[in-house]
Amino acid sequence: MRVVMFGYQTWGHRTLRALLDSEHEVVLAVTHPRSDHAYEKIWSDSVAELAEAHGVPVLIRNRPDDEELLSRLKEAEPDIIVANNWRTWIPPHIFNLPRYGTLNIHDSLLPAYAGFSPLIWALINGEEEVGVTAHLMDEELDAGDIVLQRAVPVGPTDTTTDLFHRTVDLIGPITVDALALIASGRTDWTKQDRSKASFFHKRSPEDSRIDWTWPAESIERLVRAQSDPYPNAYTFYRGERIRVLRASVSRARYGGTPGRVFIREGDGVVIVAGADARTGRNPGLVIERVRTDDGAEYPATEYFTTMGGYLTSHPS
Repeated sequence: MRVVMFGYQTWGHRTLRALLDSEHEVVLAVTHPRSDHAYEKIWSDSVAELAEAHGVPVLIRNRPDDEELLSRLKEAEPDIIVANNWRTWIPPHIFNLPRYGTLNIHDSLLPAYAGFSPLIWALINGEEEVGVTAHLMDEELDAGDIVLQRAVPVGPTDTTTDLFHRTVDLIGPITVDALALIASGRTDWTKQDRSKASFFHKRSPEDSRIDWTWPAESIERLVRAQSDPYPNAYTFYRGERIRVLRASVSRARYGGTPGRVFIREGDGVVIVAGADARTGRNPGLVIERVRTDDGAEYPATEYFTTMGGYLTSHPS
């Protein structure tokens, strides 16, 4: 098939790489300009550079809403558009232009976690599996019929970085396999159950701020979800911001006020956590390794040289 590819960053790069290695002909690539957004500088393999290296014409756009782009699409005469990590809405006159429409590759198990940063949100929420969905685009974002879906399990110590590498490896195979199903003439795709749909916004620095009224289990997942090279989960101690690089849930239960720097346990220091911490029925968070704003890293037992005081959500 003749394919136009819409994509950005490593997700789009992997998709384009799979298309170039397949039997299909990539006739045009459309991608975004480079961004300084913290999350868009991660996993930033260039779609434009890969396309140009293989002689594929490239258009760089923030939004696919101009007449030149529409004209170039019509001239390319695609059988299908394949999109992955395209960051803005694609209008119906674009996604319906090819005879097979537009196949979108999304890194969640739709209908859950539509939108942005699905792996991070899924890990924070304690999901047992994540994955990739190939679906046909319609007028509602990430809501079209599912052509193919593949999952990987989430382990108890997995970080978002681990899950990224596992799911990004699914992109090439699921793209090529979904195109084969479409080319075969099949149309018996799976409707999404919209009662199970959820849609998430882009992450920002505020979303990495630790709230010590959360249960320790949830904060521990937030730390794993914000693993390097993502912006780390952070808190404040004596007015200084610290990033929490590694943490675990305490073995014992601890009571008191959320955020209290309490006691050493194992290789770390326990911080009291949970909205009902006063009951003493919950575990705390054992911080094991931190990073300061100057980039220095410390074992928590060296950073917290005395017990007492509080970790806070804002400078105090």
